[in-house]
Parts: sequence; structure tokens; C-alpha cells
Amino acid sequence: MTSHLSRPLEQKLRDVVGDRHLITDPDRLLVYESDALATYRWPPRAVVLPASTAEVAAVMKLLSAEGIPMVPRGAGTGLSGGALAAEGSVVVGTSRMTRILSFDPVNRLARVEVGVVNARLSDAARPHGLYYAPDPSSQTVSTIGGNVAENSGGPHCLKYGVTSRYITGLTVVLPHGEVVELGGAGRDPEAAYDLVGLFVGSEGCFGMATEVEVRLLPLPGGVRTLLAIFGSLEDAANAVTAIVGEGLLPAALEILDQPTIQAVEASVFAAGYPVDAGAALVVEFDGTEAGLDADASRAEALCLARGAREVRRATNATERDALWKGRKKAFGAFGRLAPDLMVQDATVPRTKLPSVLHRINEIGEKHGLRVANVFHAGDGNLHPNLTFDRRNADEVSRVEAASKEIMAACVAAGGTITGEHGVGVDKRKYMTLVYGPDELDAMRGAKAVFDPDGLMNPGKVLPDPPQPVEAR
Repeated sequence: MTSHLSRPLEQKLRDVVGDRHLITDPDRLLVYESDALATYRWPPRAVVLPASTAEVAAVMKLLSAEGIPMVPRGAGTGLSGGALAAEGSVVVGTSRMTRILSFDPVNRLARVEVGVVNARLSDAARPHGLYYAPDPSSQTVSTIGGNVAENSGGPHCLKYGVTSRYITGLTVVLPHGEVVELGGAGRDPEAAYDLVGLFVGSEGCFGMATEVEVRLLPLPGGVRTLLAIFGSLEDAANAVTAIVGEGLLPAALEILDQPTIQAVEASVFAAGYPVDAGAALVVEFDGTEAGLDADASRAEALCLARGAREVRRATNATERDALWKGRKKAFGAFGRLAPDLMVQDATVPRTKLPSVLHRINEIGEKHGLRVANVFHAGDGNLHPNLTFDRRNADEVSRVEAASKEIMAACVAAGGTITGEHGVGVDKRKYMTLVYGPDELDAMRGAKAVFDPDGLMNPGKVLPDPPQPVEAR
């Protein structure tokens, strides 16, 4: 456990946020020792919960004056160890920053504080005929600020893209308490560097966003959802390639393999998927009503031609929710298989899905591990899930070895080490698989522009340099 804060600093922080919103009790700090990837656990030095941009700025100014590193944290649903308090950090949480500040239905914009839950934003936009497109599986609990930090995707990113497409402006507090505006309504995006694009996905390593301006979309006129059941994972992956190759553009193409199906059906989230199936493929189209039925029929025919033994079609919202249930609840169902779960996140070319999935299963068998795959097949974003018990040192070492081989296999197939979960602490050791020394040096230089003293979220994303790098 790292040392506590000095009493004078504690009192100054309490003066800013109030007594209730500075957490120093060791038992209460345990809640913040990990994010959703519980493999890594580092209790923070303290947790501060400001309620506004002004309070965030005051807190960060006090901490930076003492040379104390800071970790921004939203709901803690991240899956790469990105919100852990490495190196004696203080966590600056956003749980009190939950206001939707404004809606502009005409220009389809909203401005929100970073603690707003993803799904709540769409709920609030719905009366205006609008919604927020990025939909990570954790959207009922994950926050907009965390989505910005990780550049989150979700099942529908195949058609609609990831968070960076929808962020038009940011209010950011830099490490020493300076408040800056990046982008925003009324500013010409061509008149300056795209600092919004640079900041989104920076995983809390540049500064802390406090307010976000987002672009909203009109609600689609219609939706068609199908569930195709296959005898093998390879057949399901081949069906995905066929659907996209045919020129169709589904909003989502999601695959669950047999271990995932069996975990879901044995849990309270049972969705009626056949447990003997090799894989299930969720296909969804949305948009104007015209043409949706034809697209769904073409996709169904392609699935049957690639070996699907059954294709179900939803005829109403209740049936649609039922078809999605297994996919949406898969990660929750894994909790009954083992005490711990290592969720990997890599992206490969879509045409390489069958061979890479085969290789991942080989790696699991080699190390005596159970691997369950549930993933965004449309853009090749894989999520191999390794179940284990972290109290078993041998299992932990086998999981680490298998994870490294899985990452290497994805990169060898022309892919990369992350699709939407970020790098955090978990994947920083794999960065050299995809980036050379000059590229990593350039990234360190970009961080130094925002965070010259290295106080923001230390120990994340970038591997330690082989030798000291002069600040840019």
C-alpha cells in the first residue's frame, strides 16, 4: 500500500470537494483497486470525487504541486487496467459529474459531463428523435468520459464507427490545473490541428476531460435482426465474410462460440440458444424501412449457404431483445465459469477470422486453458476470454503465456493488439509488436506536450523507453 497524503494536502482537497468526497480509508479504497480486468490490483493512495470542471482543476493543481500522479476514472468498466492507480497515484473520479448540460436538436449536438452513463444519453435524446451511436456492451454502466478515454466501439461500430467519430469538442483539465477547450461548436475544424482527435483514445494520459460535446444521429426508421445457428465457428466466420463481400452493410455482425453459448444458457441470462451449436451469429440491419427486408433475406440466404442449420428472425422489439440477449450478457455469464477472466482484445482482417480463431483455440489447448470467444465479427475485433483462478500461480503464468501468443498470432495475421478496450497496463508490453522505436518515441513526445512531468496515468499505454527520452 502506498503512503497516505499529508494532512495539509488532505485538508486542502476536502476544502475543494467536501469531506464526503475525499476517500482515504483503506477499506473503501479497495473498491478502486482494479477496473473490470481484475487481474491487476493496485489500491490508490486516495480517491477524490470532484463535481465540476472548476473542482477538477483545483484538485489537479493541488496534486501536481506535490508531484503526485493522477488517474482519471469513470465507472471502472475498462478491460485493460487503464484506471489503476499505478505508482502511488490518486484517483480522480467522475461519479458526481453526471449532468446533461444542453441539447441542440437542430444541429444534433449535446454537451454532457463526463460522468453521464452512455445509455442515459440516448434515453435523454430519444424524445428529440435522436440517439448516441457508440454502444459498448457496458453502455448501461460505462460513462461518456471513459468511452472517450478508450475510444470505445460496440456491436454497431461496423456501420456507425467508434467514439472518435462523434466527439466534436472537449473541455480538458491539464495536469497542472489549466482548463482548455478543444474543438467545439462554431470552431472551424480545418483551421487548426485536430486536438480532439488526438485526445480521444489517449486513455487519461494527457489530461482529464470534464465536458464533452457529442454528435447525435436520427433514430433509424426500422430494424431487422436475425440469429443464425452454425455447426462450427469457422462456418459462422465464413458467413460474415460472405455477407460483407456481397455488398451488404449490416449495422452489426456478432459471433458467440460454443463455450460462450453454453455459459450463457447455464446462467440466469439464458436466451434459448441451442447448447450443441458451434457458434451463433447475430446479424442486424437498420435504416429506412425500404430495402431492410430484402437485405435481411439476402443475409439469411448467405448464412444458409455457408452451413447455418437455422436462422431466426425477430418480428418485434421483444423478440429482437431476446435474440441479442445472449450476446449482451455473455461477459456476465462468464463469471460462473471461474473466479477470474482475462478478456483479450485484438483486431484482424475479416477474411483471416477462421484461421486466427483456429489458432487461438490451439493456443488455449496448448496451455490447458478454456477459451471462449464472443466478438465483433464484422470488423474482425476479437475478444478471446481466458477463464482462470488468480490464486493459482501456475494458471496465471499459463494465461500470461497464452495471451502473449494470441497477440502475436493476431499481429502476424495482419492485425493489431487492440480494437476498443485500449492498451492500459495489460497491453503496453505488446506495443513493440506493432510499433518501432521511432513511433513509440513520437508518442512519448505527444504525451510530453500535454503532460511534461509525467503525472497523468503513469505506467499505462507506452512501454518504458530503453533510455531516457528528452521531452519534446
